[in-house]
Amino acid sequence: MVNILQSLSKTIHLSLVLAILLFVGLYFLGGEWAFDQIFWSWLFRYAHVIAGIMWIGLLWYLNFVQIPSMPSIPDEQKPAIGKVIAPKVLFWFRWAAFATILTGLIVAYLNGYLHQAMTLGIGDGVGKHTAIGIGMWLGLIMAYNVWFIIWPNQKRALGIIESSPEEKAKSAKTAMLTSRVNTLLSIPMLLTMVAAQNLY
Repeated sequence: MVNILQSLSKTIHLSLVLAILLFVGLYFLGGEWAFDQIFWSWLFRYAHVIAGIMWIGLLWYLNFVQIPSMPSIPDEQKPAIGKVIAPKVLFWFRWAAFATILTGLIVAYLNGYLHQAMTLGIGDGVGKHTAIGIGMWLGLIMAYNVWFIIWPNQKRALGIIESSPEEKAKSAKTAMLTSRVNTLLSIPMLLTMVAAQNLY
């Protein structure tokens, strides 16, 4: 078991095997659900939640741990953050954002409320559509920020793209402030998502 846990790849593969075994067990122990629209909606919602945990978890890691810790890290150790840790964090961060948005839109489509949610339920009087629509728009804004503001600025700040010291400093500040905007939006976004699923 130690051999498995020392490898992230092996750990994830074992986690997937356990999830599949649980799924099969639930199916044969009384579920026996059909592989229909409800099943696909569940599957994409499950993927949506997993991707969302990765995305918001990394957003909060950056804002609650990495950014506040940077001033206390000795200058000679900071290159390890910028050259090794930050690029990996940003890779998973941006692709988790993409996967969260994609799977969320698929769930809304499969459940027949994509149009109503994107128009915030205006005209149909369904509170659930308004709530999930607000959450979806906040998520889209946050994903836009990740791909089109944070990532381009981080590429300059981390030296992935050649930039002057002034441009690096300006880009680092822009990326940090935009990341804080996403942190600001994350709690209301999660509130509306959970409210839509549980209060209506």
